Amino acid sequence: MGKKVKKKDVDGQLLDAIFAVEREWKEIESMVERSMESSCNSQQLAVLARARYMFLLREARHRKMSAMKL
Repeated sequence: MGKKVKKKDVDGQLLDAIFAVEREWKEIESMVERSMESSCNSQQLAVLARARYMFLLREARHRKMSAMKL
């Protein structure tokens, strides 16, 4: 029998992931804005990071999470 996973633990991990992906997305976005020649690859990275962030936010909303509760 495996260890039972608690909802609070998973919610905490999801919240940590949201903050990490948000930082990553904003860093990539600022690099793209500051660069003289933004390549297609860097723009794709920014779009991908934003999509990851939005997915995690939707998952948090689906789980009815709040950063204030944790």
